[in-house]
Amino acid sequence: MGEAGERRVGWPTLEEAKTEALACTKCRLAGGRTQVVWMDGNPDADLLFVGEAPGFHEDRQGRPFVGAAGQLLDTMLASVGLDRTTCAIANVIKCRPPGNRDPMPDEIAACRPYLEAQIHFMAPTVIVTLGNFATRFVLDRQVSISRVRGQRFSALGAVVIPTFHPAAVLHGGGQASPQMQALRSDFALIRQVLDEQKASPLPPEAPRVVEERVEQQSLF
Repeated sequence: MGEAGERRVGWPTLEEAKTEALACTKCRLAGGRTQVVWMDGNPDADLLFVGEAPGFHEDRQGRPFVGAAGQLLDTMLASVGLDRTTCAIANVIKCRPPGNRDPMPDEIAACRPYLEAQIHFMAPTVIVTLGNFATRFVLDRQVSISRVRGQRFSALGAVVIPTFHPAAVLHGGGQASPQMQALRSDFALIRQVLDEQKASPLPPEAPRVVEERVEQQSLF
């Protein structure tokens, strides 16, 4: 898988990583969860979406993106001729933070091996990062989603396309908001990249990451 193979993966198969994740107690979030939210969609797909963390509905159902944000994600997928059978969906954090607060650095560190295993074994050719936490995790740099969304990067053996988290779009004004316009544009780009890869598979282009100084916000 290129660069992804350089990160140590502690399990021989994805199923064994999942089995350990479902019983994980490595951080404080284990005490308050209903269940671990592992993944949804098709693990053999070329396209992987990475979100932040489960919310209330995800915690109850054990699937990522099943609330209002998930409905918007499904709508955006359908708008470019895709659905959950043509992609996989995972989160940086597999358990719901209380009150849907932001993940803590130690929680991200504890959960990190599971997402790395998912990326390693799935070997997606396109990774779409939804929001700041997923984008910083995959690109391994402190960046702002507002500055890098809608661009192409190369990381972990894939073309990485950052975009806004659907929940942030809903909170930012919905259908008529600039964020929604940007989300539509980014999904058109996702479809374009997938079509380009099918027509002529090429290595991902060199990264164009904007470095930023973010005081007291190192995630790892």
